[in-house]
Amino acid sequence: MTAATQDDLWIFGYGSLMWRPGFEYADAHHGVAIGYRRSFCVYSTHHRGTHERPGLVLGLDMGGTCRGIVFRVPHAAREQVLRYLRAREQINGVYREVHLPVRLSAGDGKEVFAVTYVVERAHPSYAGRLPLALQAELIRAARGESGPNVDYLVNTVRHAQQLGFEVRELNRLLVMVGPYFARHGGSSANCRPASVHLVDRCRQTRVLAPRLRRDARRRFVFRIQRELSRR
Repeated sequence: MTAATQDDLWIFGYGSLMWRPGFEYADAHHGVAIGYRRSFCVYSTHHRGTHERPGLVLGLDMGGTCRGIVFRVPHAAREQVLRYLRAREQINGVYREVHLPVRLSAGDGKEVFAVTYVVERAHPSYAGRLPLALQAELIRAARGESGPNVDYLVNTVRHAQQLGFEVRELNRLLVMVGPYFARHGGSSANCRPASVHLVDRCRQTRVLAPRLRRDARRRFVFRIQRELSRR
C-alpha cells in the first residue's frame, strides 16, 4: 500500500479487468460510473472468438450506470500500465480510451477520474443491444485465443456476485447459455471441461452473426495510433 498522490493513475474495470487485471496496483475500490452500462455489445474475433465464428465480450455503452472496480496505480508505474492496457484492449480499435468520473463506494464516496474503455459505436465490431437469446447462441459456440466465450461470461458473473454486484441481465444470460453453468459454483476453471464440450457441440449450429472483414477496422486502429502520438 502506498499513499495516494495527485498524479496516480485510476483505472475502472467492469469486465475481465475486474477478475484478471494483469497489472500491479496499490489498492482497489468498488466504484460506480454514471451514464454508462455494462453490455455484451462487442463482437470478439480475437480473445473469445474468430472472424468465422465471433463471440461476444463486454463493452461500456451509453445509458444507465455500471458498478465495477477502481484500481489505483502509483505514478511511477503509470506509463507501463497504460502500455499494457492499450495492447490488451485496443487490438482492433473497438474501444475508446477515456477518462470518466467514477464515484468510489467506500469512505466519503469521493469522485476520481479513471481511465476506462468505452465502446466505439461506429466500429464494425459493435454489436449493439442484441436479444439475449442471440447473445447466448453466440457465446455458446465461440472460442478465441483466451479460451471459450462461456468462461468469460462465467468469470464475470461469479466475480460480480462475490463483490456484491447486481447483474440481473448477465445472470439471465448465463441461464440461457446453459443451466449447468448457472448452477455451478466457483470460477470458469471448474466449468472448463463443460464449456469446451459446449463449444464443440454448438459450433455446427448456424448463428446469425456478421462475417467481420479484417480490413474494415484499420481506420479505427490508425485513429488510436494518431491520438496516442499527440499525447
